[in-house]
Amino acid sequence: QVQLVESGGGLVQAGGSLRLSCAPSGRTFRLYNMGWFRQAPGKEREFVAAINWSGSITIYADSVKGRFTISRDNDKNTRYLQMNSLKPEDTAVYYCAAGRRPPGDIWSDYDYWGQGTQVTVSP
Repeated sequence: QVQLVESGGGLVQAGGSLRLSCAPSGRTFRLYNMGWFRQAPGKEREFVAAINWSGSITIYADSVKGRFTISRDNDKNTRYLQMNSLKPEDTAVYYCAAGRRPPGDIWSDYDYWGQGTQVTVSP
């Protein structure tokens, strides 16, 4: 069974940093485009960032541009979301996703999802 497993979430003060990781189990996602989404309580799922299979294309939501960096290490079969200058409004469950369609902000374009990791930013 294919699974994506996120890790690295936690509680941090505003202005702090966290690095989320996403590693698949059951298969390799080397040629898959990857995305990160988040969902806060009572809100819709929101696009955060995406990266193509080679790492040559990255896309960010305006709300995180300049603060978050998406990357991938295909040798380790792991994807990352480095989050700096965190704000309380970044508090959400963060999900990684994988798909073969071009990387973008449409959640339904992704075929595989992780279970999510909680990120909480205190004021």
